[in-house]
Amino acid sequence: MVASDPGGMMLEKLDTGVAHPARRYNYWLGGKDNFAADRESGDLLAKSYPAARIAARANRAFLQRAVRHLAGEAGIRQFLDIGTGLPTADNTHEVAQRLAPDARVVYADNDPMVMAHARALLTSTPEGRTRYIEEDLREPERILSHPDLVETLDLDRPVALMLVAVVHFLPDQAAARDVVQALLRALPSGSYLTMSCATKEFLTPDLAANWDETLRTGKSDVYPRDRAAFSEFFAGLDLVQPGIVAVSEWRADPDAEEQPAPVDASIFGAVGRKP
Repeated sequence: MVASDPGGMMLEKLDTGVAHPARRYNYWLGGKDNFAADRESGDLLAKSYPAARIAARANRAFLQRAVRHLAGEAGIRQFLDIGTGLPTADNTHEVAQRLAPDARVVYADNDPMVMAHARALLTSTPEGRTRYIEEDLREPERILSHPDLVETLDLDRPVALMLVAVVHFLPDQAAARDVVQALLRALPSGSYLTMSCATKEFLTPDLAANWDETLRTGKSDVYPRDRAAFSEFFAGLDLVQPGIVAVSEWRADPDAEEQPAPVDASIFGAVGRKP
């Protein structure tokens, strides 16, 4: 399968035989933009962590609540969403522009299939702007210097950096911390970091042992962080209340149909402001 970007540039052939996190996440959310390898990977992980699909939905709901806070109470009008994944309902730009039609959003992901669906992401209100760039979180300088980002976002004004369920794919804590810090250094005072990351802290001993086994055997590419490690990403930032909690507990919507317990949404979430 060969995809083309909105400008017609041909992309590399999609490797449908290797699972990709964006497509696996799409599978867990009930989407159709995934392949057999993604479904097999998702099912294997779900055997070790049966609440994987619940956690995926809880993580998505956290992103949406965080964006509503940022575009509403915090008054943010610029968003950089890295590791965005495949488009579903209520993406970052849709939530933000519903509250602030002039909001500008840049998405970045490293899956060619996401680029193939970029047209769905590139819708925008007339007042705002939305762009997608194919770049990798591990190369923050390439993201920050990309012409489409430079054209869309003013890095002299506050930006909400969205790193939702993506940093836990970086196994080395020091390298992951350096990437996040490089991105934050480029953003001015008043910017925000919204981040979520898998954790074993809410799991039972049996579930935690299952997770360790999937990592040991190479069946998982999700490297969880404990509270201390997750807190390192927010060093120097002012945490927005309620601080670091399970994503299902970050400003939970009491009217939501699904109210997952932390053991079922074993993902840390937090929002921090750069002073």
